[in-house]
Amino acid sequence: MRTAKDFFAPLAVGAPAPLREMPARPSRAIHFFDPGNEKMAAKVPAMVGTTDVLLGNLEDAVKAENKEKARNGLVKIGQEVANLGSASGPTQFWTRINSLDSPWVLDDLTTLVPAIGDKLDVIMVPKVQGAEDIHYIDRILAQLEAKAGITKPLQVHAILETARGVANVEEICAASPRMQGLSLGPADLAADRRMKTTRVGGGHPGYLVREDAPRDAEGNSQIDAPRPTYQQDLWHYTIARMVDACAMHGIFPYYGPFGDIADVVGCEDQFRNAFLLGCVGAWSLHPKQIAIANKVFSPSVEDVTHARRVIAAMGDGTGAVMLDGKMEDDASVKQCKVMVALAEELAAIDPELKKQYDAISVEA
Repeated sequence: MRTAKDFFAPLAVGAPAPLREMPARPSRAIHFFDPGNEKMAAKVPAMVGTTDVLLGNLEDAVKAENKEKARNGLVKIGQEVANLGSASGPTQFWTRINSLDSPWVLDDLTTLVPAIGDKLDVIMVPKVQGAEDIHYIDRILAQLEAKAGITKPLQVHAILETARGVANVEEICAASPRMQGLSLGPADLAADRRMKTTRVGGGHPGYLVREDAPRDAEGNSQIDAPRPTYQQDLWHYTIARMVDACAMHGIFPYYGPFGDIADVVGCEDQFRNAFLLGCVGAWSLHPKQIAIANKVFSPSVEDVTHARRVIAAMGDGTGAVMLDGKMEDDASVKQCKVMVALAEELAAIDPELKKQYDAISVEA
């Protein structure tokens, strides 16, 4: 067992000191691209500044024979694309490495960190089962950072894709000061749990609740009468548990992929559910999903207006006031400060949002 004192010491001589607090950088859309696909790679420079995170994917979506090509393509992008990554860039630069049980993961790390470790912000690790997986990555990254002279520690993001990973979610979050956040991996998780769905995220028409049967004049239930049904979210429990674990450890939860690219309405609904539950962003598998994520994971003008009014009305935050017929108290102020803080973070990188939020600050 590591002591608290040791937890914030570098794991290799010459490695950068671990972070004491994970920086809150806007990451509404984590946009995945295949760096080995020349057509996709060519679009990356133009996407810098249009999305919060660009992630070069090396894992499942890349065929075995293309792993090395994708890895080399990611190095090329990291070395040649300006303003991508680093703490001051407009767009973060992430990668999803291959799983720890694959023959490619060690080459991913030993190639990427020396070549572009100063540009990469976050390394996403798939199929994390427990704290031991993070400990393994933690130690290797420290050694590679020390050898390459990296001055800022790389952050680590874990994907929950197995039942064991969900069961160990709290210890995964606490495994390293590098932990940046968690994402839901619904497709692999569904297979591991033996869930009876072939969808990649989203709800399911078979997972529903039905209204009680109406009763006749004698009080008898009319079982065969038409009754409204409501489709439910298969992932509500897992997302809520992930959000709690992340909040407890000061890191960030994300919704994963929504696989039906054409269903922009369903995608927006699913992203909004995740946002309301506490997630800070979601994956984008197609450029059209970037706009959806940017919209959903940005507080609305109406919500920011209300939040600022509550904060102003509450003064020092104690007591209670009535505003528009509703009681607001210290808990209300805490909720509103979360909303306003997020709006300010987003306004710093999104000129259009800044215009909207600045306008209401005068009118509120």
